[in-house]
Parts: sequence; C-alpha cells; structure tokens
Amino acid sequence: MTERPAPKLMGFWMCLALVIGNIIGAGIFLLPASLAPYGPNAIWGWLLTIAGALCLAWVLAQLSRRIEGGPYAYVHQAFGDKAGFLVMWSYWISVWTAVAALAIAAVSYGSSLLPALGSSIAAPIFAVACVWLFTLVNARGAQAAGAVQVVTTTLKLLPLIAVGAVALWLFGTGEAAAAEADVPVSVGGVAGVAALAMFAMLGFECATLPAGKVEHAERVVPLATMAGTLLAGLVTLGACAAVLFLLPGEVAASSAAPFADAITPVLGEDAGTIIAIFAMISALGALNGWILCSGEVPLSMARAGVFPDWFGKTTVLGTPVRAQVVSSIVATALLAANYTRGLSGVFTFMILVSTVSSLVLYGAAALAALKQRLAVAASLAGLAFTGFAFWGAGLEASLWGLGLLLTGVPIYWLNQ
Repeated sequence: MTERPAPKLMGFWMCLALVIGNIIGAGIFLLPASLAPYGPNAIWGWLLTIAGALCLAWVLAQLSRRIEGGPYAYVHQAFGDKAGFLVMWSYWISVWTAVAALAIAAVSYGSSLLPALGSSIAAPIFAVACVWLFTLVNARGAQAAGAVQVVTTTLKLLPLIAVGAVALWLFGTGEAAAAEADVPVSVGGVAGVAALAMFAMLGFECATLPAGKVEHAERVVPLATMAGTLLAGLVTLGACAAVLFLLPGEVAASSAAPFADAITPVLGEDAGTIIAIFAMISALGALNGWILCSGEVPLSMARAGVFPDWFGKTTVLGTPVRAQVVSSIVATALLAANYTRGLSGVFTFMILVSTVSSLVLYGAAALAALKQRLAVAASLAGLAFTGFAFWGAGLEASLWGLGLLLTGVPIYWLNQ
C-alpha cells in the first residue's frame, strides 16, 4: 500500500447521510431502556442535549470554513501538537467504543428475532463478526461505504416514523408510561440523561473527518453538519419520547428491543418483528459509518506527523485500511473484555465511555473557536454543555476515559 492523494468521492448527500446515519444509529434504538429510570428527566435532558449538540455543530461548521484538515487541524492550530494529538487520541477512543456499542446493539435487536443470538457464546461472536464485515466494506473505499450509508440511513428512518405515529395516535391513553414515572425532575437527573443522550447525538462532527474526500468541502461540510444535526436531533427526540410514552417504566428499563416492544401491543407481533429488523439495519448502518471514521482519525494524525507513518498509508482508493483494521481489533478486544456485564450493562457502559472521550474533542474545539473569536456565543454554550455532560457521565466512565487517554502519551513521545 502507498500514500496517495484521496479521491474526491463524497458529495453533499453522502456527507448528510454520514452525519444523520452516525447520529441515528443504535443509540436511539436501545437508549429508551437506559433512560426509562429517569422518568420525565429524559425529555428535558434530551432537549438540552439537542441544544448543546447544535451549538457544538455550529462551532465545528465555522471552524471548517476557516481551517482545512478537520478536527485535528482546528485544535493543533490553536494549541499545538501535544494538545492536538491528545484530543484526537481521545476521540479515536470514542470511535472504538462506539463501534463496540453499535455491534452490541445489532446483537440485541438480532436476539429479539433469533433468541439464540443472545446467548453468552453466540452474542460476542455475532458482534465481532459484524465489526469485521463492515471493516471489509470500508476497505473497498469511501464511495462504497458512502453508498451503504445512504441506503441504511433511508431505511432506519422508517421505524422511527412508525413509532412516532403510533404514539401520537394513542397519546394520553396509556398507563404508567416511563416518561410520566413518579421521578422528580432534578439537575442531577437531567445531567445523567444528557450524558446518555449525548451518545445518540454523537456523529455531528463526522462530515469534517473525511473532508479531504469531499467535493467542495468548504461549502458541503458545514451545510451537511448543521442540517444533519438538526434533522437527526428532531427525529431522535420524537422517537425516544414516543417509546417512553408507550411503554411502562419497568418494561422499558428491562427491554432488549424497546421500539419493537412498544409497537407490538398495538400493531401485532409481525409489526414488532419488522421494527426489530429495521433497528438492526440502523445499528449496522451506523457501524459502517463509524468504521469509516475510525480510519480517518489516525490517518489525519499520521499525515500531521504526530502519529506513526504506518497509519498514513492508504490503498489506491485512498482508504486507510491499516488504521481501520487496528481500530476494529481494539473494538473486538473491548467487546471480549466487557461481555460479562450482559447486553444492557455493557451497552450503557460503552456509550458513557464513548461520550466522555468525544466530549474532550468538543470542548477543545469550542476553546479553539474562542481563541480565534469564532462563534463566541455558541462556543461558550457548547463548552458549558460539555462540562455538564462530563458531570452527568459519572466517575467510573470519566476515569475510564482518562485512563484510555493517558495510554496515548507514550505513543506520542515514541513518535518524536
């Protein structure tokens, strides 16, 4: 493999599909189970998360207009090599954990179709197989991965619309809905929801990562970033709220497939099965998108000279296969190390670690924009939200994020 200029293969619709597809991934399809114990805090926390994500997306959009090279270049220009490396290393960690979480979500919905997939032996095998299947898809280049993303993004919207329509039809007729549980609204509750819901909004930065492969990037990347974040935020809020209004709190909290469980009592088992199939497609589509991103992060760092040159080599199609393979190996190791927690437990843990690790990038981007006096109001609001979500994530996830971040220090020094 040799280093070659990246072909310009992605246009607006592929970038938009990448943003929406990575945001509307598996998080929305499993998150109602994690949010159910929070009762009405879930709605307020999600609204706050959408507002925070829009502020941060605007910051990244403005930085992309001013600086070429994606998130690493934004942080590097403001704070230097060391800060740029650590921030992007943390973000790469968030990608590993997101890939692992998405594979778990695919297994979770797959087990509602074939219960044998949920066994202690089959579940990790199937999750790992999903990771490597889409690693192979991405090895064929950004255009192939982008085409898969467009198709899966279109398909994944169907179950969200269906559940929302059923919830509107039955609004006010249910009993003991999770969203109406007798749980007091509190700052701590909203913060906890924000940390969880932020995982369902991760991905709004994805159009900035493969910017070198995007036609008319200076115009397309900001437009896809903002449009994708707004559309995905509204869809995810409506869909999650629908599930929490349709299912009782205890049922939602213990469900392995909350969207399917929400719609089955109303439209029958066949409809629930169809929802589960589309939810699984959604998880796999997001997995495809995040594996694409998993190669772009180390590629950008290698080309900037702060990561081993080995990661900067690409195929004739401009695909950073080496970086993608290493990312998938780490995601596989994370799956193997944490599967004793069970499907629900490992999913919640992975999304919190992924959120904490990505918040480092969002906070650094807001600080970089402030230093350059870009989007000042949005940067301040985004920075405040980042701190709030850190607090809501809790000590264990934050310590895991910090520990994984520190593993990058020796790699940085060895590369000097």
